[in-house]
Amino acid sequence: MTSMSGPVKMTPSEAFVEQLVAEGVELVPGIVGSAFMDALDLFPAAGIRFLPVAHEQNAAHMADGYARVRNEPTVTIAQNGPGITNFVTAVAAAYWAHTPMVVVTPSAGSMGVGLGGFQETEQLPVFSKITKWQVQVNRPERMAEQLRRAFYLAKAEHGPVQVDIPRDYFYGEGEYDIRPSLNLRRGPGDTADVTRAAELLANAEHPVVVAGGGVVQADGVDAVRALAEYLTAPVANSYLHNDSFPQSHELAAGPLGYQGSKAAMTLIGEADVVLALGSRLNPFGTLPQHGMDYWPRNAKIVQIDADHRTLDLSKNIDLGICGDAKATAELLLSILRERHGARERKADVVERIARERAAWADELAGMSSKAGEPISPRRALSILRDVMPGDAIVTTDIGNVCSVANSYLHFEQPRSFLAAMTFGNCGYSYPTALGAKLAAPDRPVVAYVGDGAWGMSQTEVMTAVREDIPVVAVVWNNAQWGAEKKNQVDYYDDRYVGTNLANPNFADVAASMGASGVTVEKEAELGDAFHAAVASGRPTVMNVVVDSAELGDPFRRDALKQPVRLLDKYRHLAADR
Repeated sequence: MTSMSGPVKMTPSEAFVEQLVAEGVELVPGIVGSAFMDALDLFPAAGIRFLPVAHEQNAAHMADGYARVRNEPTVTIAQNGPGITNFVTAVAAAYWAHTPMVVVTPSAGSMGVGLGGFQETEQLPVFSKITKWQVQVNRPERMAEQLRRAFYLAKAEHGPVQVDIPRDYFYGEGEYDIRPSLNLRRGPGDTADVTRAAELLANAEHPVVVAGGGVVQADGVDAVRALAEYLTAPVANSYLHNDSFPQSHELAAGPLGYQGSKAAMTLIGEADVVLALGSRLNPFGTLPQHGMDYWPRNAKIVQIDADHRTLDLSKNIDLGICGDAKATAELLLSILRERHGARERKADVVERIARERAAWADELAGMSSKAGEPISPRRALSILRDVMPGDAIVTTDIGNVCSVANSYLHFEQPRSFLAAMTFGNCGYSYPTALGAKLAAPDRPVVAYVGDGAWGMSQTEVMTAVREDIPVVAVVWNNAQWGAEKKNQVDYYDDRYVGTNLANPNFADVAASMGASGVTVEKEAELGDAFHAAVASGRPTVMNVVVDSAELGDPFRRDALKQPVRLLDKYRHLAADR
């Protein structure tokens, strides 16, 4: 939409909707409420699809998935008070995923603030630490202006922003200037610093590139590929960004972090220079894994990120550059070529990467070799890896089996892997997958969900059926909160408190909502059942019954200690077991 020619008289609700149209908004997930109903009434005529969900947290997750796949900001909205507080978990997840999202929070009427009226709470403090910017519309006449500012900052700062609107401010009339928000185009970092980085890389014997989420956001995969090929440098994906570099490339080493690739960990452990592109080097994503404390202690660390706050935050670095991942990678390569000319491909490095990858693939195959029933989770993950469509988008929740999937999920194109990131909340995967499918209707979308987390999100199967969103949910049913139970196995002498689950048949529950439901208990049936689910074009829930005895390593060995009991009664209880 082009901007209107000068201020136009309209109502605040019309200004709100017209500004959404100017920003290109086509989808708004949420739950209907009286606080914004005057604006909602205009959505159909404006070409905006309001998508009602079963729970507001899932609306924000849906907006997150939509925005990450489309690479543009989206909007979510709900009723003031309890509807808005239900957003909090999902907005926090979007904050750590750097997702551009405008969170619209209608609030109590301006004349009733502080009176303790129906559904009143202070809505700005709740989101103060999980948004990039907040504003409460302070006059109805500023509706379009402040909404436009929100879109600009969501894009510019890569994160959710909050627009709080007193419910009575949707009414009245005024003159409004409707025009799209600005787009901030980030360039490369400071040329002198990029030149220093180029010299470090040119003189390195074992450079390694870490490709983070900023590479995906910047559409910079091709730029990273060209730079890595010039250096003949292994490329590791940062934690839960397995789509930041194509897995089939000869320089791809695989993902770091929990249940990541031993090949990537071995190679980065030997690096003398690490180039972290578009990564905040989050501490959880570089913790020791597979018994390997792999982060190099003596390497020079060059960190490049569009957010200056992440530089030198969690890792000691030698050079920090604030810049767009794509533009900075391109400038790096230009300087390297200008100063050092063409470089030959280092066949020995390529061969070393291939050997490490093959060794890890063999080890992983050994861990995934347990055949028969109950189905081994690792065996199931390897089967689905081998039959996954090449253009699939996969979302993962935070549970034990889902997190082990980090070893098995390989991608060739960006915007293919959406995970709960470091906020680590349950209930993320399925609603995010619904949003991803709406953003990319021609691509198959698959959600990996543990049975515990499925209890938080399965109500959205009703939404998928009603709105015709054909996502395949693979529910790993091992009748337990697996990650927590693994801690009880390793640290609490197999004393299980709150971790065992008595589940219904999730396929039957899905069928009762109108979706396709299939239970898989035999390994031989898994691949065909998955193929059929993807091909069906219907919302499908696969209830995959897996071995409850097979659990991955604890997430947080760094945060757990062997228990000490000082009170006699606890020693007696332990002795009586």
